[in-house]
Amino acid sequence: MAVEIKLIISDFDGTLMDTREANFLAYRDALRAVGQDLYPEKYDECFGVRFEEFMLRLGIVNPDLRKTIQAGKAKAYPAYFPRIKINRVLADFIAGFRRSGGHTAVASTARRQNLVNLLEFANLSDLFEIIVSGEEVARPKPDPECYRIAMARLSVRPEECLIFEDTDIGVQAAAASGASYMVINGCFYGN
Repeated sequence: MAVEIKLIISDFDGTLMDTREANFLAYRDALRAVGQDLYPEKYDECFGVRFEEFMLRLGIVNPDLRKTIQAGKAKAYPAYFPRIKINRVLADFIAGFRRSGGHTAVASTARRQNLVNLLEFANLSDLFEIIVSGEEVARPKPDPECYRIAMARLSVRPEECLIFEDTDIGVQAAAASGASYMVINGCFYGN
């Protein structure tokens, strides 16, 4: 028996938008301001982890220094928004699903303000009914908590949900949520 999909949830970084270069450059600027270097290879090893884990992997444990880096990254980030690429195929698919009456959500461990700012910049603010951000999630992916929060808020069962993801830990989280999922690889274009 077929089950109707009532909710689409999209991951953000790497799925809906390719933010890797913009994030790297903003972090590089913030770290340089405090006398630290960040190289692309090290950043690639850490891409997709929460800020706290990122700082640990860089060996930065001082809470005041972390706050300074986080504030510096937030300040630098908007200058690099033009380097972000949007997955227009996925965005158009989600927009069509929403127009047809389906529910839509984005679930990410990124900070809410970053998500809101990027969605506004890309003219995608109306694409999602709800945003589940890192501030609302106690356990990061591969735990399915972010997806379960979105399902609960929209009163949708896992089997009525389709999740779009791009990373191994994201796919693990999607699978653990009980929902169907699709792995996204590419389809990014400039703004």
